[in-house]
Amino acid sequence: MGRLDGKKALVTGASRGIGRAIALELASEGAAVAVNYQSSDAKAQAVVDEIVKLGGKAILAKANLAKREEARGMIQKVAEELGGLDILVNNAGITRDRSLRKMTDEQWEEVIATNLNSYFYCTSAAIPLMIEAGFGRIVNVSSMNGQTGAFGQANYSASKGGIIAFTKTAALELAKTNITVNTVSPGFTETDMFAEVPEKIQDSIKERIPMGRFARPEEIAKAVTFLAADGDYITGQQINVNGGAYM
Repeated sequence: MGRLDGKKALVTGASRGIGRAIALELASEGAAVAVNYQSSDAKAQAVVDEIVKLGGKAILAKANLAKREEARGMIQKVAEELGGLDILVNNAGITRDRSLRKMTDEQWEEVIATNLNSYFYCTSAAIPLMIEAGFGRIVNVSSMNGQTGAFGQANYSASKGGIIAFTKTAALELAKTNITVNTVSPGFTETDMFAEVPEKIQDSIKERIPMGRFARPEEIAKAVTFLAADGDYITGQQINVNGGAYM
C-alpha cells in the first residue's frame, strides 16, 4: 500500500522537470494525479502514460494558469474527473531574465502572472473543495532565489518570495480546517531548463554548493511527497532543498 492510496492530486507545470518528478512520485505512493501543462501536449501525455504503465491513474489537465478563469475552471474539472481534490502542488513557473534596468513591463508581468498569480487562482479554487472534504494538502514550490535574490531575476525572485509569504498567510487562515500549506524551495536542480546554462557557469555555481552537486528533480519530489503524505502537523513552513547552498 502507498502512503497516498485513494488521494487525488493535481500538479501544475507537470510536463517536465521538477513538476514531472513530483507527479511520478505522488503516483508511486498511490495518488491519482492530474498532470497540468500549458502547451507541451506530447510531454504531458508521456507523464500520464508512464504513471498508467506503472499501474497508477493519471489524467491531463491543460490550462494557461496565468488566466484566472482557465485556472479556476481547471480545478473544477479535475475535481469532477478524479472525484475530489486532496492534494494541490503549485509548481508552474517561468523565467524571463533581464537586468532590472532593462526589464520590460511585459517581462515583469508575465512572470508574476504565471509564478505567483496562478498559485492564488488555483489555491482559492481548491480551498472550498478541501474544506468540504475535511482534508487538504497544499504544497507551493518556490525557490532559493526567493530568499536570496538573483542578478537578472527581479521578476522571478519577487514571485518566489511572494509565494513564501502567500504560503504562510494561507496556512494561518486554513489551520483549523485540516488543510496544511507549506513551501518547498529547490536550489539549483538538474532540469532541462538549467541544462541551458553554460557549463562554465554551472561549474562556478557548483563550487558554491557545500554538497558539491546539483539537486535531482526526484529529491525535490520526495520533499513535496513527505509534506503531502506525512506532514499532518506541519503547516506554514518553508523547506529548503538546496544542498546547503543557502542555510
